[in-house]
Amino acid sequence: MLNVQEVLETALSRLLKVPVTIIGCGRTDAQVHASQFFFHMDVEKEWKFDLFFRLNKILPADIAVFDIIPMQGLPHARFDAIQRSYDYFIHTYKDPFLNGFSAYYPEKSLDIEEMQAAIALLTRYDDYKAFCKSPDRNEHTICKVSSAGLLVYENGDKLHFQISANRFLGKMVRIIMGRLLDIGRGKLSVEQFEYYLANKETPPIITPAYPQGLYLSKVTYPYLDLQPHTTFVKLLQNNR
Repeated sequence: MLNVQEVLETALSRLLKVPVTIIGCGRTDAQVHASQFFFHMDVEKEWKFDLFFRLNKILPADIAVFDIIPMQGLPHARFDAIQRSYDYFIHTYKDPFLNGFSAYYPEKSLDIEEMQAAIALLTRYDDYKAFCKSPDRNEHTICKVSSAGLLVYENGDKLHFQISANRFLGKMVRIIMGRLLDIGRGKLSVEQFEYYLANKETPPIITPAYPQGLYLSKVTYPYLDLQPHTTFVKLLQNNR
């Protein structure tokens, strides 16, 4: 099965009739969604047709291009990003219409206050070695989290976790979400959660939350700050 990058490169190469390599703003795990995602490509010769229309016409139904923006200089989709934001959605009852778009956890009595107390700690620390599956593969594990919060919808059966930072480590958001669920279940205390953060200690067992609930929802650059086009994340937010 081709990944998103391979699908885009194949489609662009077909339309432009030259081999095309793209650089994305980051990598996502299988089954993780992106409601906003940027990539850049270098093209020597300008095309003389509606690339936007033709590209969307041949791309599969689950991939859409919303903008093609000419850039000056040497912008880099990955390294120039100054902030990324993620949303993570959970539903606690079985719903076929949410299958694949939100993570299903049949939890009856999560301790929301304790989960929110742990989330409040995230902006106070900037080393996330404790929430990285393979910290030694990174040059460093410093991540500056600018905001984080948890929304609980009115009837209590849907949760929405939001987090923004200048960078994220592999599976970091899913690992944090897994730890928060452990806190909600009473299997991990807020003090233990902070201990791992403060001491930069990786827990002996790390279980990331399911990938289906995670969305890369916004990427910001010093020269480009666009609102996401898709309304799907908003639909999940408003489906209370």
